[in-house]
Amino acid sequence: MLIVMTHDATETQIDAVEAAVLAMGLRAEPIPGSLRTAIGVLGNQGYVDDTSIRELPGVREVIHVSKPYKLVSRDFHPEPTVVDVAGVLIGEGHRPVMMAGPCSIESEEQIHLAAAQVKKAGAHILRGGAFKPRTGPHSFQGLGVDGLKLLRQAADAVGLPVVTEVMRIDQLDAVCQCADMLQIGARNMQNFDLLKEVGKLDMPVLLKRGMSATIEEFLSAAEYLLAEGNGRVVLCERGIRTFEKTTRNTLDLSIVPLIHEMSHLPIIVDPSHATGKRSLVPVMSKAALVAGANGVMVEVHPDPAKALCDGAQSLTGDDFAAFMVELDRLVEFLEQ
Repeated sequence: MLIVMTHDATETQIDAVEAAVLAMGLRAEPIPGSLRTAIGVLGNQGYVDDTSIRELPGVREVIHVSKPYKLVSRDFHPEPTVVDVAGVLIGEGHRPVMMAGPCSIESEEQIHLAAAQVKKAGAHILRGGAFKPRTGPHSFQGLGVDGLKLLRQAADAVGLPVVTEVMRIDQLDAVCQCADMLQIGARNMQNFDLLKEVGKLDMPVLLKRGMSATIEEFLSAAEYLLAEGNGRVVLCERGIRTFEKTTRNTLDLSIVPLIHEMSHLPIIVDPSHATGKRSLVPVMSKAALVAGANGVMVEVHPDPAKALCDGAQSLTGDDFAAFMVELDRLVEFLEQ
């Protein structure tokens, strides 16, 4: 339920409505706006009788929201959210953000070279995996904590913030010490215990869509983070599983404008994991920006042929530099 106050509602009237909601055994979430304040009502398991609320001074209207997600909804939060990642702003009104780097950290030399390449080409955030969830147990699983330290060192050397994945609750302390943004991968999108713990942190989160997740399930996963108090969430479309096998996954670009309609959270696109083919990464990145994505995440490796993970979808440093020139031209055109 959403309680919309009149534009001239006083603080006393707003406080009275919040007290009335609490007296009903529910939670009141004030949502200040430029024109008026709204109050989100959380915790109800079914229909709420709003008769007593409607009669309170300062109440303009009461809207019943049937969605399983509320805090991430435009109904509860009409204004777009902008997420600050160590000074890099992601969201409406800001230039699209580029996150780039190798799928996994393999060595000190590799991550430092990759960091220098993406920084020089104009990337805003360095990505790299230290803990790698792989389909097969015999595949390279990442360098763990040692990889995190190397990633942080490489990022500091070139002056970039870091986004990296956390897979388990017991990894949170180590990852938080080295990262500026936590990534929750597709396989953990519905790891609800992990979502709850990350939601308690005051740290930006990149939440990737699960491989077979509907948009409602995706937004409901984000709701777990916001329900615990963390509103610094960026969504990421990384392809979904369909019958098509030519590409690694099927990139669902329709989600970008849909998310902007349904939620206030920013959304970026990962064409590397979506397509699995480096030849498709530049064109699908451009398509994502045309669709309205707030940024792109791509994989860049100094020598993709020798990569221990996802080499086929990784750009070389030179390819990435040329791609960024094209992307900048597109952004300038879209801003006209």
